Amino acid sequence: MVKAYDELPKTPANFVALSPLRYLERAAYIYPDQDAIIHGERQISWRQTYQRCRQFASQLKKLGIEKNDTVSVLLANVPAMIEAHFAVPMIGAVLNTLNTRLDAKTLAFMLEHAESKVLLVDPEFRQVAVDALAIVAERQPEQKIVVIDVFDAEFDGEQIAIGQFEFEAWIAGGDTNFEWQLPSDEWDAISLNYTSGTTGNPKGVVYHHRGAYINAASNIIACGMTPRATYLWTLPLFHCNGWCFAWTMAANGGTNICLRKIDPALIFQLIERHQVDYFCGAPIVLSMLINAPKDQQINIQHAVEVMVAGAAPPAAIIEGMRNLGINVTHVYGLTETYGPSALCASQAGWSDLSIQEQAKLHSRQGVPYPLQDGMKVLDPDTLQPVAHDGETMGEIMFRGNIVMKGYLKNPEATAEAFAGGWFHTGDLAVCQPDGYAKITDRSKDVIISGGENISSLEVEEVLYRHPAVMTAAVVAKPDPKWQEVPCAFIELKQGVDVNVEDLLVHCRNELARFKVPKEIVITEIPKTSTGKLQKFILRDWAKERAEAEFGE
Repeated sequence: MVKAYDELPKTPANFVALSPLRYLERAAYIYPDQDAIIHGERQISWRQTYQRCRQFASQLKKLGIEKNDTVSVLLANVPAMIEAHFAVPMIGAVLNTLNTRLDAKTLAFMLEHAESKVLLVDPEFRQVAVDALAIVAERQPEQKIVVIDVFDAEFDGEQIAIGQFEFEAWIAGGDTNFEWQLPSDEWDAISLNYTSGTTGNPKGVVYHHRGAYINAASNIIACGMTPRATYLWTLPLFHCNGWCFAWTMAANGGTNICLRKIDPALIFQLIERHQVDYFCGAPIVLSMLINAPKDQQINIQHAVEVMVAGAAPPAAIIEGMRNLGINVTHVYGLTETYGPSALCASQAGWSDLSIQEQAKLHSRQGVPYPLQDGMKVLDPDTLQPVAHDGETMGEIMFRGNIVMKGYLKNPEATAEAFAGGWFHTGDLAVCQPDGYAKITDRSKDVIISGGENISSLEVEEVLYRHPAVMTAAVVAKPDPKWQEVPCAFIELKQGVDVNVEDLLVHCRNELARFKVPKEIVITEIPKTSTGKLQKFILRDWAKERAEAEFGE
């Protein structure tokens, strides 16, 4: 009888490759007249979105784009950016969303490494695109890139064409009934995202259709997202394909509200005008909302959920959002895990606790995402789970469908990342008694001072509790006696007056003596386009300060 089970056939009737392209087709069928995308005064229905994506795909086909060709985009959160997430894979090509804050040299490397054949450009990023293309042309004259300008009525700057086509006129010539195909294999590549590349060249992370389909659905489950929800694009769509929410909103049959840039006043206005249900962002975005002038904030009368990701969003930020009437779900992941791949799932009884206790619980990285197979804190040498004691340190590792195919053209890095059958994140964490993981630091962010390990995140948490602190980042500063000591960089809230000694007194009251920063610098902290603090720059600053203080 056991053998008889194995003899049952896999046929087109009972097995289909998973792809988020089906989500778009379904949304257009069920909700044809509902708004799929709103951008300023522009409204595009799901029927129109499906037609536009088919036109877009057919025009790419006419350009000679084929399976596994790369189509790159340098765009803000505009309709074309959402449409590219469907149109490009409709012909088996791979979508490469470029970080709009990068310099021309880095963008040129990505265009070359990806062997991009098409580049869509927003007018805001015209000059850096021109410079990057010039570098490619000089270094790789045989690489021909078709450039398409994506003009936008919501952009208030000069709109100068640099490409061969203007997007709207170009797709208008496409076929609204273009017969696209599902991938022959759900393992086929769907998108390419580059890591930050803080050391050496960035690595190209390849996603597949199966993972995109699954994480899009996993987002809905993790959010508890209601059907036909309204989602505000505070998160850059170039960041891990918007954590897969471009595909999620099609699966949900909801409405995308586009946003070109982070503007707290406008975010509050859009939440009220469109009754926004969900948005995502880094802790810095939430901090901007919390610290916006009171006359810009609104009294939110409906349920609003935000997913926040970061190594450890401070409890003060989670508490501040609750005070605004916005519920926070802390998620965690990396570029290599399609964005969020773990969450701090709320438990019964948590809502009965004080808001401070709730914030402490919700600041953890938590447990596997609903459709992720596994997330564990493992000993990096033995790959055995660490004790659930909140003290034994290990490394967070993932395994499952929501993990990249690998690094493009980099088999060595791919093999290293997947050693032992787990994806190694490099994030150090403990597992608490309830089984929830909490990051203590990136492996490179642990400060070893006189043989004592200091978590930079623990020190940052204390600094964030000072009422004058808006942003805090702690890194190791070289020291001739202790090898390393904590050095804190602080951004203050607007209109506050506090000195370094006040901050040091606060830290001495909250931390063991050896953990207190030996230096606090009040300055503007460099950040990535997604709001992450650029600690590699701060480490350089700390090193320079040490050299100035102690000599070489």
